[in-house]
Amino acid sequence: MKVLLINGSPNEHGCTYTALHEIQETLHKHDIDTELIQIGKKPIAGCIACNKCQTTGRCVFPDKVNYIHDHIDEYDGIIIGSPVYYAGPSGQLCAFLDRLFYCKESSMAGKFAAAIVSCRRGGASSAFDRLNKYFSISNMPVVSSQYWNQVHGNTPEEVKQDLEGLQTIRTLGENMAWLIKSKYASSNAGIPTPTYETMIATNFIR
Repeated sequence: MKVLLINGSPNEHGCTYTALHEIQETLHKHDIDTELIQIGKKPIAGCIACNKCQTTGRCVFPDKVNYIHDHIDEYDGIIIGSPVYYAGPSGQLCAFLDRLFYCKESSMAGKFAAAIVSCRRGGASSAFDRLNKYFSISNMPVVSSQYWNQVHGNTPEEVKQDLEGLQTIRTLGENMAWLIKSKYASSNAGIPTPTYETMIATNFIR
């Protein structure tokens, strides 16, 4: 059992990391492995709609998107963390996720998913909503908590003072661990995973 965590902040050990680390500790208590990927400070290309990934299974940009593609079958869950910039996730994270999900959307099906956002004061709800949209069109069960998954603070030290926020993150970890274990239990009991129809793609002019 393993969960991938993606830190969408350019700051390796900042506020977003503090929240992700909190959920890591909760998952580890339940013997669930985690892998934390930091997208870093280097420029990240957005999707250029070349569609090469549809034939090769890999993105034309050689970065951590392809690393995740290569290891996607190892993960039972994915948790994405982001700082809040202008009431939205970080731009580099959205560019990263656009390419990740476009190439491997079908491989995401059945993986449990959650988003965590970190902000100084406001904009958390809209950033949180934006991230959840990746999951809700990819057949990924979204894991909930006792409140929206957000922490507040301008520094990691301030985030550690947000006792309700950190409790919300730990509750998320408890729910994620329970659902992953339930998935394995159902598999052992012979309950099959969902079977999906071939997607029907239409638009509004035909």
